Amino acid sequence: MDTEENLFSIALRECSNIGDINFQKLIRAFGSAENVWKAPSKELQKITGIGRKTISDIGNIKHLKFAEKEISFCENNNIQINLRHLNQLPFLLKECEDAPAILYQKGKINPALHPVSIVGTRKITLYGKSFIETFFEESRKHKFISVSGLALGTDKEVHAESIRQKIPTVAVLAHGFHTLYPSSHRNLSDRILSENGALFTEFNSSRKPDRENFIQRNRIIAGISPSTIVVETAFGGGSISTATFANNYNRDVFALPGKITDKFSQGCNHLIFQNKATAISTIQDLINQIGFNPPKEKIEELFPSTETTIQLSENQELIYKTITSHPQISLDDLADKINQPGHKILTTILELELLGKVKSLSGRQFVPL
Repeated sequence: MDTEENLFSIALRECSNIGDINFQKLIRAFGSAENVWKAPSKELQKITGIGRKTISDIGNIKHLKFAEKEISFCENNNIQINLRHLNQLPFLLKECEDAPAILYQKGKINPALHPVSIVGTRKITLYGKSFIETFFEESRKHKFISVSGLALGTDKEVHAESIRQKIPTVAVLAHGFHTLYPSSHRNLSDRILSENGALFTEFNSSRKPDRENFIQRNRIIAGISPSTIVVETAFGGGSISTATFANNYNRDVFALPGKITDKFSQGCNHLIFQNKATAISTIQDLINQIGFNPPKEKIEELFPSTETTIQLSENQELIYKTITSHPQISLDDLADKINQPGHKILTTILELELLGKVKSLSGRQFVPL
């Protein structure tokens, strides 16, 4: 753990008018939070959008003392500090322009698992519960991790059903780790951690579960996964904001349709009507569209096909082998590993897709077939 960089990052994030985007802007200009903190005012004034009030607050000893206490709190409570500019954010979150500069984490996750975000109303109906139970029942053979918000209703059902089916789950909180909302989910949060899951929050230990935090939290739920499933929601429900974030991040959104007279299906129906979500027709079709990794147990085919050997070019073979060795690899990581520009790789990827060798997922990720 880079304690010094954690210290200055937390202090910098506390400064006036430094949100996640301005934080990243300063990091790009100076290279590290420590460099920003120690930079002369004249140098800080050169950064577009950083005003005098902000500049005067950078270096404030009050924020540094707060950061020291926060790090001590994290160390005493087994909380991991993830910094965006050190490439420590999980899954696809780092690709989002407004990704959190700092993400606090309890528990461990397997980065090789396929994340799927599942959200919905706090007033879930039997229809929504039945869908969640069936989804986890039919997808339990696949290697994935569910993501939700630990709220009442849908979120609770997602986490609980994940645990029941031995599928790791992640809860994204709208407050710091000094508390838990709702408090009735304390046992559930403990089970999440004991069953190979994790809790995430961008909020430090001074932040309470204020109303605006929940909308802010929803962008993390949407940004962390290539796919978001909206189970049930009314017009204007919080899940609509999660779906909107997912659309803005160019991620896949799926919604469970329902009767037009059912209040908590109206939001889902509207997302589908506006082409902001794909309608869920069957669970198996949803599983196929999400693009899960192959199941742990191979299902025998009624009419097995005979494999045909396809001769790949040298470059096709290189890219195919790299994707096979690193399933769900991103375009940027693939470019780094084989030292080729992204535009050239995408051309070869298209060729491999036509040959049925690889599949492209949202967020410019690739898996072998």
